[in-house]
Amino acid sequence: MHFKYSEWSDRFNKNEKSPFDTLLNLFQELLSIAGGDVSQALRWLNQLDDEYEITDQFEDGYGLGDFIEDLKERGYIEFDDEQSIMVPTSKTDRSIRKKALEEIFNQLKKGSKGGHKTVYSGRGLERQPETRSWQHGDDTAHIDGTGTLMNALKHTTLDQFSLREDDIEVYNTDHYTSAATVLLIDLSHSMILYGEDRITPAKKVAMALSELIMNSYEKDSLDIIAFGNEAWHIEIKDLPYLKVGPYHTNTLQGLQMARHTLQRKKFANKQIFMITDGKPSCMIENGKLYKNSFGLDRKIVNKVLDEAVKCKRDQISITTFMIARDPYLQNFVRELTEANQGRAYYSSLNELGGYIFEDYIRNRRKNVK
Repeated sequence: MHFKYSEWSDRFNKNEKSPFDTLLNLFQELLSIAGGDVSQALRWLNQLDDEYEITDQFEDGYGLGDFIEDLKERGYIEFDDEQSIMVPTSKTDRSIRKKALEEIFNQLKKGSKGGHKTVYSGRGLERQPETRSWQHGDDTAHIDGTGTLMNALKHTTLDQFSLREDDIEVYNTDHYTSAATVLLIDLSHSMILYGEDRITPAKKVAMALSELIMNSYEKDSLDIIAFGNEAWHIEIKDLPYLKVGPYHTNTLQGLQMARHTLQRKKFANKQIFMITDGKPSCMIENGKLYKNSFGLDRKIVNKVLDEAVKCKRDQISITTFMIARDPYLQNFVRELTEANQGRAYYSSLNELGGYIFEDYIRNRRKNVK
């Protein structure tokens, strides 16, 4: 390891990013788009530098060569002997997830929808405006002083103040319970069609949610399942590098795998969050892929609706986040929601994080009376 010394400058005391941090933000974005291909991400970064002269703005002559050396020395990339290529490290994985979480919360704080709550840590109880009579074991911190006093005054004289147990009023609270969540991510080809990148925002939300749960709700569980022609489990460390494939949309197998995963969990609340932009267009039948990309095939749709009913029987709620607004898809989403008695959101890409975080926090609550 070597150190570089230069003349002191106070410019970093003014909330300005260092050259390394500026390039790191760009590199992480490109690395995610490149599916974890370090060489490709660096080639794109070099092209951006050529076009926009990014490093020309840095003092002390800091260039991309210096940045690459810093990436190695600070443990963001390393050489894989088996593949003979540079690969991202676990430090990079964590850094990208943390960045995604900060980005989502910054969006929430801006209040784009006006109704999203930002919960930065897993608080046990949240006070509600409604009150009730005190019961043994209630937290005295939640006593309604005004209501309690008014009750006591009803049977108190000027000569003697009397406070009885049944006078005491306490505020109702929301209690956060444990929750098991499966996040389903559509990796079908339509997620990058029509000139719109839909997969990158979906990945960012998944990364942010995983980071939130691991840091603030350690007793909760989160499983990630991707689906295209078929469904498969995704490890959290692989989230930043998911790629869309030449796939159809096997919504049925995604829901089946999610339900089977949740059946093995012993949690108070079980839920499926499904991020998709299209209709179910394929399923596995007799070991073969049955597909139909034209319109809504009732053979496929009916199987999906049957699975939604099975999830309902297992007390598993399905919340669908449709990131496309095609009118003919709304009927399918409506049918799915009715079959499961779940929820559906027609979300733009920049609102997706707010909707999912709000729904996740709400689903963890149960009213304590």
